[in-house]
Amino acid sequence: FCQPGGWQLSKERKQPTFFVVVLTDIDSERHYCSCLTFYEAEINLQVKQKCRKKEIEGEEESGLIPPAEVFAPKSLVLVSRLDYPEIFRACLGLIYTVYVDSLNVSLETLIANLCSCLVPASGGSQ
Repeated sequence: FCQPGGWQLSKERKQPTFFVVVLTDIDSERHYCSCLTFYEAEINLQVKQKCRKKEIEGEEESGLIPPAEVFAPKSLVLVSRLDYPEIFRACLGLIYTVYVDSLNVSLETLIANLCSCLVPASGGSQ
C-alpha cells in the first residue's frame, strides 16, 4: 500500500509525495497509514566494484561507461488509530529532513521525542 505506483527506479529524483491509506481490521477498527515517499540515489554496486577493481589493478579505462545513478523509491510510514493527517505529515516531513540533510540528530532520539508529544483532542479547550 505504500508504493501504489510500484517499486520502479527513476532516472531522475522525484519530489516527495504524501498520502494516507485507511486500513480496516477484522474488528472494523480503522488504522490510518500516513506515507511519505521519496526517491534516494542508488548506484549499481556490481558495476561500481568492477570499475574500482580495474582502477586498483591499474588497467586503463577502455571506454567503460561509469555506473549510472538511478533513484529508488523509499517510504516512511506512520500507522495510527487516530486520524491526524496534517500532524503525521509534519512528523514524517521532519524525519525526512533530518535524514536527507544528515543533520546532527539521531533518528532514534527524534522519533522517541515525537512519540512522547501529547496532542490535544481537537475541539478541546484552547
